[in-house]
Amino acid sequence: MKKFVALVGTNTVKSTNRKLLQYMKKRYADDAEIEVVELKGLPIFKKTKEVFIPQQARDIAEKIDAADGVIIGTPEYDHSIPALLSSALAWLSYGIHPLMDKPVMIVGTSYGTLGASRAQAQLRQILDSPELKATVLPSSEFLLGHSLQAFDENGDLKSATESQKLDGLFDDFLEFIDLTEQLDNSKKLHEQQAASFTWDNGTTGDDE
Repeated sequence: MKKFVALVGTNTVKSTNRKLLQYMKKRYADDAEIEVVELKGLPIFKKTKEVFIPQQARDIAEKIDAADGVIIGTPEYDHSIPALLSSALAWLSYGIHPLMDKPVMIVGTSYGTLGASRAQAQLRQILDSPELKATVLPSSEFLLGHSLQAFDENGDLKSATESQKLDGLFDDFLEFIDLTEQLDNSKKLHEQQAASFTWDNGTTGDDE
């Protein structure tokens, strides 16, 4: 059975993205072990001379290392991902590289109609950056709009159509993971690049 880490991309107490990830954990329990992991509590990313990485970020990195894949649930704030998720991804590419060549599935909910579509597009771009280099399930995102009305009292999706859509994407993700395991050549190259990468040689173009 495959093991997945599901990252809650918000610190909101009552989050429909958290609800969606918890629903996936329950719905696909026969196919995969999904651990829902909170990002709340992580400090805002900051570079230091000592390359200090918070223990919480190290713990999350260890979980990702041990997992077969990662699912990220993101809301959309002002057409972008939340600052918490952006900061968490920065920590997970700062001297450590747990997401490198790791299969990732993106899902997202929003109170409006678009279902975090712009945030998911931005997240896909970030995950493809040289410092992260995750392997994102292509052209497949789960966009759940009007999410406040989407779940019943048991935390299940009310819409059979949305459930079936999610089922199809999850099945694709399972197959995608098997396919990515065969891509050894790029993995070796990425590992070499990661081993020689430094935040202090001017290669990232980041502002100080």
